[in-house]
Amino acid sequence: MLSKHDIYEMGNRSKGRETVATVSIDSEVCEQILQSLKEINSKLDKLVVQTEPIPPKIKQLDIVDSMDVMTLLSLPDHLRTTATTLFEIGPATAEEIATSTKKERAVESNYLNQLVRMDHVEKYRTGRKVYFQIKDNA
Repeated sequence: MLSKHDIYEMGNRSKGRETVATVSIDSEVCEQILQSLKEINSKLDKLVVQTEPIPPKIKQLDIVDSMDVMTLLSLPDHLRTTATTLFEIGPATAEEIATSTKKERAVESNYLNQLVRMDHVEKYRTGRKVYFQIKDNA
């Protein structure tokens, strides 16, 4: 390895001419660097695969497209709160809505079923759970 003093002296001897110094690197160090680069490349490839976008299971709707503002305002407060919460969290069970609104599950289930009968919300079953989502009127 060249010390700072050696580089300084080479600069003084060159008297204005550029001096190119080459440093030999041990082949073992080169192999370690190459191996490290291969590991980094492998990890980056894994990250690229993991970060590919996952298609959404259910399309999120814009409330303007699905339930117009006048319809939302015409609902009683308790139904409006339930509909707004359902819009904010997306497809959900009555229990999930109840947790968000701090009401009993049975009460929210009743409100959601009222919205289904009014044709503002649709419900579907996945396994044992019943999910509700804002109906797409588009």
